[in-house]
Order: sequence, then structure tokens, then C-alpha cells
Amino acid sequence: MSQTITVEGMSCEHCEQTVEDALEDVAGVESVDVDRDAEQATVEGDAETADLVSAVNDAGYDATA
Repeated sequence: MSQTITVEGMSCEHCEQTVEDALEDVAGVESVDVDRDAEQATVEGDAETADLVSAVNDAGYDATA
């Protein structure tokens, strides 16, 4: 299953990597594609949306589903 969440506050490649790392640590995530220009992260797997949003928020960015 693919899910796309909105991620605000990314301004550089390091930001993208931080968000990607945070999402990859969520149980059920198989792969992650982060696009700072589009302010989105697309996640493949069966992770709960709330867990994805929480992981990004905990990493210091503003995420919404």
C-alpha cells in the first residue's frame, strides 16, 4: 500500500535524509521517497498513517496526512 504525506519545513538534502530515516524506522515501512520541492513523502508498506506523521513530527518537521 502506498501513502503520501505532506511534510513542511524541509530546505535541503539533509532535511530530506532526516525525514527518510525517520520514516524508515516506522514498523511496516518497506520503502520511502521524499521530495522536498513537492513537500511530500511517499511511503510503501503497511505502516499506520498516524505513526508516519508522528515520526516526521518527532524529527522536527511538520507532517500531515
